[in-house]
Amino acid sequence: MLELNTLQINVAQLLKADIGTTRAYAVEEEVDIADCSHLVQGEVRLTRSDRSILVKGTLHLDVELTCSRCVSLFTCPMSFDIEEEYFPKIDIFTGHALPPPEDDEAFTITERNILDLIEAVRQYALLAIPMKPLCRPDCTGLCPICGCNLNQGLCSCPPEPIDPRWAKLRELISADNKKISE
Repeated sequence: MLELNTLQINVAQLLKADIGTTRAYAVEEEVDIADCSHLVQGEVRLTRSDRSILVKGTLHLDVELTCSRCVSLFTCPMSFDIEEEYFPKIDIFTGHALPPPEDDEAFTITERNILDLIEAVRQYALLAIPMKPLCRPDCTGLCPICGCNLNQGLCSCPPEPIDPRWAKLRELISADNKKISE
């Protein structure tokens, strides 16, 4: 396995290789994700196919997020698998331009035979970020009255008055709890 400090890989030799040839790389590079730079580390395997290079790998990074319950910043370790196909723009043997891929959004290999993983990694990382991040699974959030972070202890706010429409239900629950404890 080759170690790279970049997500931009020269694949000229792989494009000249036989179909099915693979190369494995350990990668590590800073990538701008959500307007902040993050160190991405992991392994990728490049496989030569008849018309492209298939990239598969597992990558890891730590992202600083805001908890959706207590609004505290926390570091969230993330791992995600990447699988993308990269199409060359030129024929490696003749130097002639190749027809563009059918999909306009497909990733391509540059004219200098550089396979750039940065945009794919950025997209996969953005998709891996949780929609409602939690600093911990049992986060208790903020007090709705004073805004105190309840993870750091109880606040001094009086309990909310019970809506009289729910008073009978509370009595039933209390009665059931007494029966269970007896």
